Amino acid sequence: MTIRHLKIFIAVAETGKMSLAAKKLYLAQPTISQAIHELEEHYHTKLFDRLSKRLYITETGRELLEMARNTVRAFDDLELRMENCTRTEHFRIGATVTVGSCLLPSLLEDFRQGRPLVDTFSFIANTAVIEEKLLRSELDAGIVEGVIKSPDLISIPMVEDYLVLACSKDHPFASLTSFQPSDLEGLDFVMREKGSGTRALFEDYLQANHIQIRCRIEAPFPEAMKHAILSNHCMAVISVRLIEEELQKGTIHMLPHPEHAWNRTFNLVYHKDKILTDSMLHLKNLLLQYRRPEVW
Repeated sequence: MTIRHLKIFIAVAETGKMSLAAKKLYLAQPTISQAIHELEEHYHTKLFDRLSKRLYITETGRELLEMARNTVRAFDDLELRMENCTRTEHFRIGATVTVGSCLLPSLLEDFRQGRPLVDTFSFIANTAVIEEKLLRSELDAGIVEGVIKSPDLISIPMVEDYLVLACSKDHPFASLTSFQPSDLEGLDFVMREKGSGTRALFEDYLQANHIQIRCRIEAPFPEAMKHAILSNHCMAVISVRLIEEELQKGTIHMLPHPEHAWNRTFNLVYHKDKILTDSMLHLKNLLLQYRRPEVW
């Protein structure tokens, strides 16, 4: 039994004649007769009484007619919705917390202006989560600052960024213009959560220089990190893009790494089997406009 069988049955029930149903559906009359015969055999029941060359729907036929109409209506609605879905392009962009805080809002607006008919969805999480969602095809593209581990993902450096050592204007380090790795020993820090590319880069640096710090606060959001810097006397290693406003106001003091060891890039990431659509290429071109931070 198929949707075609139900549509033929409805036409026969509504017209009362095989010939009229055939004309309505632009089908041959034997095709109509065969479909009704197949339905009756499938359900082991008679759907029409045939009296004096006319058809009269049975009680069982009336029950089927109501359900058939609902089924066909639902199927037609499904077809229409799917047709609209395939007509509209959906583009899902994942961004890490740093990217989502300093880059994504203006990037999405620029993307919307360039591709106004594309339905966009954005998701913000740390690098590890974005990587997992790309692998599960839950995102079409990602913009991350962390290292991508899977060989199934392509990662292209696109936007330059660098981390700085940040402290409040009242912190002892606020009078310094430079620092050595050993200067960080034992200091209080606010850190990003595990899985963050920012945290991974800083922890690798600490391990390479045999430095121990005290993680006093773990914060997954830039605003929480800035509050910890300003109110809790914590230091932080943070993207310079996230504290541009505070640097202009003079409420936060920054110390760039003297050897540029914290320079990094935001990378465009997608699955190696992903088709490069016009939307993907447009996103790639837009990222080039954000290449350097203002305080580079």
